[in-house]
Amino acid sequence: MTAKKQTAGRDRLGDFAPKFAELNDDVLFGEVWSREDELSARDRSVVTISALISGGNFEQLRSHLEKGKENGITESEIAEIITHIAFYVGWPKAWSAFNIAKEIYGR
Repeated sequence: MTAKKQTAGRDRLGDFAPKFAELNDDVLFGEVWSREDELSARDRSVVTISALISGGNFEQLRSHLEKGKENGITESEIAEIITHIAFYVGWPKAWSAFNIAKEIYGR
């Protein structure tokens, strides 16, 4: 499966921070996310979602939960992932993540 071309950086920040937008779209999502022989898109989503929750980066979490769902992470799996990392990253962060995940998975 080939990753869809990312344009969010250019769409949202292209005029304000063109280099950042380029790195976001071309390097992070173009080169890193496309290395599916090394790590599947689904596994990259699990890692990214876990890292975002850990850092309390909930603004970015929503789009990565959507991407994770597209990459095959099921509702029961995301619930288990968040439950598991709650003990490592903090209970309040897990609560916040669950509220976003419920919206993404239509609950």
